[in-house]
Parts: sequence; C-alpha cells; structure tokens
Amino acid sequence: MRIISFQPTATEMAYALGLGRSVVGVSHECDFPPSARRKPVVSTSIIDPDRMSSDEIDGAVRAAGRRGDSLYRIDRERLRRLKPDLLLTQNLCDV
Repeated sequence: MRIISFQPTATEMAYALGLGRSVVGVSHECDFPPSARRKPVVSTSIIDPDRMSSDEIDGAVRAAGRRGDSLYRIDRERLRRLKPDLLLTQNLCDV
C-alpha cells in the first residue's frame, strides 16, 4: 500500500501502526517521527508564519475562507508520480 498523509497526527499514527515504509509522501507540516521529514512533501501552505504577522495571517485566512479557497496548495504532479493508494486527511472545523 502507498500512503500519502496530509495531516501530522495521521502520519504519526501510520508510523505507530508500523506503516512508515508505506508512507510515500507527507504534508509540509509532517515532521514526526524524524524519518517522516525524509519523505517527499506534497503540500505547502499559503500562510508563512515566519514572514507574516498574526494580523496578516488572520486576514489571509479570512480572505481565503470568503473566496472558498484552500489554505494549502497540493503539488498535483508529485501526487500523481507517487501513485498513492490511500490519502490520509481531515476536514477543517469552522472556528
């Protein structure tokens, strides 16, 4: 099985279940266990907390929500090349 995880907790659970070798791609946020950092990254965020203030982040999140846009970008070509059988993700809740 070929797994791509878009969610850090899901990545950790996959590894805890002994499926680390099956994980073929992760999100930009998946950093544990350390071996997950060596997997191909298939997503990025439109939010850069290192370059944006809290107000800028809030504005960007609200604007994306109003437009119906995602906060994340998927590298579709990399996703296709990795040929996953299973995608691990979650829905975001309204806050």
